[in-house]
Amino acid sequence: MKKRTNFYVKATVIAVLSTFLLNDVVLAHSGGTNSDGCHTNKKTGVYHCHKK
Repeated sequence: MKKRTNFYVKATVIAVLSTFLLNDVVLAHSGGTNSDGCHTNKKTGVYHCHKK
């Protein structure tokens, strides 16, 4: 029984850490690019393109 509980604790810790570590990757860019992969940064007003 202890081995099963240990597994669930480790799986939960890995899932929580993965969520926090991958959060920046998922939220890094909100999209909104045009057909050329470019957009205007709303905060700075700078127009730039992303590599395809």
